Amino acid sequence: MRLIGKKRLVLLVASLAVAGCDAPQPSDADIQRSIAIADEFQSRLQSKLGRALQNGGPTNAIAVCAEAAPAIAEQISAETGATLRRISLRPRNPGAETIGELRERLMALAAKPTDADGNPALDNWVDRRGDAATHYTMRAIIMKDQPCAACHGTEIKPDVRAAIDERYPDDQATGFRAGELRGAMLIALPRKAPGEK
Repeated sequence: MRLIGKKRLVLLVASLAVAGCDAPQPSDADIQRSIAIADEFQSRLQSKLGRALQNGGPTNAIAVCAEAAPAIAEQISAETGATLRRISLRPRNPGAETIGELRERLMALAAKPTDADGNPALDNWVDRRGDAATHYTMRAIIMKDQPCAACHGTEIKPDVRAAIDERYPDDQATGFRAGELRGAMLIALPRKAPGEK
């Protein structure tokens, strides 16, 4: 599990806290837990994609990613009690599209997808509904030259393009350059209501 330094964590919470003095604030523990969940998802998916690329190249990876990514997200959600999903301004899967405030937050992340140390940027906030509250963490997914460019870059080979079109006829997730925001992992951690065990 990759942890962030306490000083960086304090600055992060201060800079990304929801506006308003009485708004609930993200806790250090919730941020750390969300980072660990995002790391676990990334590790499991990269392992499956790496094997798929070795065993059949990018066209095989597209098929594996289409099935493995949602299955891994569902598995980790069940294991942790959190809700994990991927979102994007230019989604491959229509279920990853964002609207409203979530889209605005993702656009802000796209403007600065990495932190001062070059790590994927985070956005943390707490949404309170009555006595219950949910802690949200959005962590940037950064476009990398390899292996991401084969399926998400600016020069997609015809067989790869055909495989994408077959599975995702409304795909918007190509044309990215290294370092750009490709999407984000959104982790929701329910907070217990007062008195709840």
